[in-house]
Amino acid sequence: MFRFANGEYLYLLALIPLLMVLLALVSHRRKRLLARFGNTEIIKELIPDFSAARIRLKALLYLTALTLLIFAAARPQLGSKLREEKAEGVEMMLVVDVSNSMLAEDFEPNRLERTKYAINKLFEGLQQERVGLVAFAGEPKVQLPITSDYRMAQAFAKRLSPTLVGEQGTDVGKALELAMLSFSSQSERSRVIVLITDGENHEDDAIAVAQKAAQMGIRIYTIGIGTPEGAPIEIDGEFVKDENGEMVVSKLGEAMLEEIATTTKAAYVRATKQSIGLEEIVKSINEMERSELTTVRYEEYNEQYQWLVAVAVALLLLDVVILSRRNPRLRKFNIFRE
Repeated sequence: MFRFANGEYLYLLALIPLLMVLLALVSHRRKRLLARFGNTEIIKELIPDFSAARIRLKALLYLTALTLLIFAAARPQLGSKLREEKAEGVEMMLVVDVSNSMLAEDFEPNRLERTKYAINKLFEGLQQERVGLVAFAGEPKVQLPITSDYRMAQAFAKRLSPTLVGEQGTDVGKALELAMLSFSSQSERSRVIVLITDGENHEDDAIAVAQKAAQMGIRIYTIGIGTPEGAPIEIDGEFVKDENGEMVVSKLGEAMLEEIATTTKAAYVRATKQSIGLEEIVKSINEMERSELTTVRYEEYNEQYQWLVAVAVALLLLDVVILSRRNPRLRKFNIFRE
């Protein structure tokens, strides 16, 4: 596998054609100035040591060396090696409600956007934990398998939207079941699910799934986002209405979330407009007993820049050695065939 570690330096290659144009303009101007003194052939006889070919060669050597140095600054790397890393940590599956009710605006700008912001801040502070992401409404989908790549996790979290799932509703039980199957570690000490939802569950199997999780040693921390008073749901500028034409108001349902957390010996946190509650949960997770997690990385590349630097230095030395005028002692050899 080949890559440039600092690819942004490749933009400097745009200087090369500019320098070529500049050198061509200088050469053209030099010829015009010489032509002012008289016949060009006569002038060549008057300055026998002048060598246009040498000047062109020196310019070529300089531009080639500069090109190689730019490539070297971009750090070309070749090949890769598998590296196995071991660390003490916890596997955390975030299960996020993306149903239409999460668009209610009792949190600014709405519940889902506020949740995405909190998740992004969470990923910024993690170190040894491995994380995954499940989005759910009427059906769940794994958006991100367990990983230690927090940048990738942040990118997937930003994409959370009701459009990610094909079926609307809120089936917490199915989402929890999918999260339980998504762990890579089988240790009973280091698996955690963080459920973020407004608590409006349209099915009744969530508690049974929580009991199963408790038997497997998986803790389910729950975060309720929303207010007991609730708020209407606005989609594309229109408020959602029920079958009777009444405006639907989405309210926070806490009873189920509290029972899920209690069943798995975890904790329930009600989100506030100042804090979603992830910080409090992370503090509890940090107190858990950790297991050894193994991660395989493809990170070790062989640097190739030193070869480019060596050739560039050799070309620059050659540029210094070659004079822009002929050496009178070597004139008879006419190396450059002028």
